[in-house]
Amino acid sequence: MLRSFRELTVWQKSMKLATSVYRLTQGFPREETYGLASQLRRAAVSIPSNIAEGHGRSGIGQYRQFLWIARGSNFELQTQLEIAKDLEMGDPKLLEESEALSQEVGKMIYALLNKLKPEPQARPA
Repeated sequence: MLRSFRELTVWQKSMKLATSVYRLTQGFPREETYGLASQLRRAAVSIPSNIAEGHGRSGIGQYRQFLWIARGSNFELQTQLEIAKDLEMGDPKLLEESEALSQEVGKMIYALLNKLKPEPQARPA
């Protein structure tokens, strides 16, 4: 097992996603500071935060639970990015970058969840 969550590629990629979302939302209209921009930022920050917190917990079950939360936050982020796209908010290139990173992070979280599946218990004979 890795010693630090910082060594996880999925954490590193989700950090890039969070910074991408921050860059994207800097170009949003001022009236969105406490609206969609805030929602996007919170969802984006939640992803690497939950990956890190889960990695620091004891046991695979707790780790998986935090990965599921990160996965949910990623779905929330994808929905909010769709809304931003429909409203034509932010730089289209930054929006596309954030969407692509979110898709990639989602696949990585799902793969890690599958890798961390509990071993089936053998039944006594």
